[in-house]
Amino acid sequence: MGRLTALAEALLTPHGVDRYLELLDPMLVRREIRGVVTGVRHQTPRSVTLTVRPSKAWPGFTCGQYTRVTVDIDAVRHSRCYSLSGSQHRAGELELHISTVPDGLVSRYLREHARPGMVLGLSRPQGEFTLPPQRPERILLIAGGSGITPVLSMLRTLADERYGGEVTLLYYTARPADQPYRDELAELAGRPGVRVVVVHTRDHSGSGPRGHFRAAHLSEVAPWYREAPAYVCGPVPLLEAVRKLYDRHGLGEQLHTEQFTPAAGFAAGSGDTTGRVRFTRSGREAGNTGSSLLEQAEAAGLTPEYGCRMGICFSCTARKSTGRVRDLRSGAESAQDDEEIQLCVSAPVGDVAIEV
Repeated sequence: MGRLTALAEALLTPHGVDRYLELLDPMLVRREIRGVVTGVRHQTPRSVTLTVRPSKAWPGFTCGQYTRVTVDIDAVRHSRCYSLSGSQHRAGELELHISTVPDGLVSRYLREHARPGMVLGLSRPQGEFTLPPQRPERILLIAGGSGITPVLSMLRTLADERYGGEVTLLYYTARPADQPYRDELAELAGRPGVRVVVVHTRDHSGSGPRGHFRAAHLSEVAPWYREAPAYVCGPVPLLEAVRKLYDRHGLGEQLHTEQFTPAAGFAAGSGDTTGRVRFTRSGREAGNTGSSLLEQAEAAGLTPEYGCRMGICFSCTARKSTGRVRDLRSGAESAQDDEEIQLCVSAPVGDVAIEV
């Protein structure tokens, strides 16, 4: 069978078998991973929840990981990273809860146009924001807004495993109308050893913690938090508040975080606008504007592949032939020739040549 497949690939060069199989049925491709939408829900006014059946090439995932979703919009292919919110033990049916943002082209498109039968491109699962294989006796989960997705995957996975320890989920949303999975979280909270506490930061009705995250919230809902690992996903202010508390008590090694929004100052550029940027593969050249190399390539009329646009998914990796670049996240500079860099988080410092 292997020889026949290799022969078919050779005969069908340059496109290969998959390019012809997808004309019959996109889900038949063997090397690329696809997913067909089987269900669409709108749990909140600004989100969409998709149930997706992956193709046979899907390898399974670990709770807390994400996948890069690819969709064609007006004949242009776009990719974005979204966390998988389902249990890792239900690999035949994936779930993506996608919150829209004002400038979110893909998220808005999926919210408005996703229908059962739509086929999406999927990447292999990625990310290290995962629970240890040997489950601890106690686990603290903290989420804010759309950060519920990987954390819910963890909670659902533990429920499927009939986890015998103690787990607390502390979840922050602005208002009750912004809270997805309301009924399911209430059901999970009724299980032995599971506690779910939802805090509406802009609606102070009801009992329980109020306002944004503070140390008193942990003392109230998980007084054992100093002895347990914590998994936190959400907006930057929440992550910073939790991180400061843990650092103050010397608990930094117990804290695990996931961030899908760039930190303050991330998009400000390197500040260096000297030199020129040469895109050697396309033969284009432009003056350095100080922004990321991805933005400068797009301004030059090029369309390099990208996904998250914040250095998470590595979709925009390209080879830097010569020159110095600065990492927009850390400020670290590198002048090594012939090195792989991420276009979305690298800005040129002086003259740079990139193979794009």
